[in-house]
Amino acid sequence: MHETVEDAMQETQRMLNLYAEFCENALAMPVIKGQKTDKEKFAGALETYTIEALMHDGQALQAGTSHFFGDGFAKAFDITFTGRDGTIKTPFQTSWGMSTRIIGGIIMTHGDNSGLVLPPVVAPIQVVVIPIAQHKPGVIEAAQKLSDRLSKVCRVKFDNDDSNSPGWKFSEYEMKGIPLRVECGPRDIEAGTCIAVRRDKGEKVTVSIDCIEENISVLLYDIHNGLYNKALASRNKMTHSAKNMDEMISLTSEKKVGFIKAMWCGNEECEIKLKEETGVTSRCIPFEQEQISDVCVCCGRSAQQMLYWGKAY
Repeated sequence: MHETVEDAMQETQRMLNLYAEFCENALAMPVIKGQKTDKEKFAGALETYTIEALMHDGQALQAGTSHFFGDGFAKAFDITFTGRDGTIKTPFQTSWGMSTRIIGGIIMTHGDNSGLVLPPVVAPIQVVVIPIAQHKPGVIEAAQKLSDRLSKVCRVKFDNDDSNSPGWKFSEYEMKGIPLRVECGPRDIEAGTCIAVRRDKGEKVTVSIDCIEENISVLLYDIHNGLYNKALASRNKMTHSAKNMDEMISLTSEKKVGFIKAMWCGNEECEIKLKEETGVTSRCIPFEQEQISDVCVCCGRSAQQMLYWGKAY
């Protein structure tokens, strides 16, 4: 709750930016920041702001929202407070949140046919250390020592369970989305190296044990960037522009619709018609505007706002 409209609006924007930073810097999920139309905004809110993500199946996801309520709810429920000047005031309120749907967002942004792919920043286990030929002398001890060193720079699991083969473990941890797998066998120990396998690309990297902490930290950083860039490239590939209804219908007939950038006149009737004829909803009025054309994609009247449209869960 805030004493002034300016304070409330600043918090609304601050929280939206916080969610966007979290999605991009922790979840490796690119998002578009913008404002919801009056039809799509939260009931009772004066303004709703959103971050919109695109999943790899072409569906849009409202990944987080931030609402400015004004003083409407406070007046309706008789909420007051004593202001800085000692007088009784009605507060201006905000509401913001990121729900558990973001878990589905992580899965649908990064997952593949082998299972989960977890961004390193939020992965409960960032690195799993698996000894190879662990029955041979010194292997378990060397792998344990490696795991202990890595525990100082990342969240690590040491799997020395001998009830399953290394190959079985590889598949298990791939399915669980562990960002990095470190293999340590007799030949590796003798050479002073280990093998690091990236979950995002499946690449095998030979890593010096002497500099293991630094090397693994760099790899985890690279994995985050790789996941983000892959998701961004996928979004860009599935983002199109439409200048008229025929183009909109053609684009929405595709299996993977993605985002469609198109101009809108501001009339809610056009927004409803687009949903009825193409199945898309307005995702947001982006803060970063583009001039796709000068007329509404639906009615052909003059239009000043570009919107992102898409099909959503």
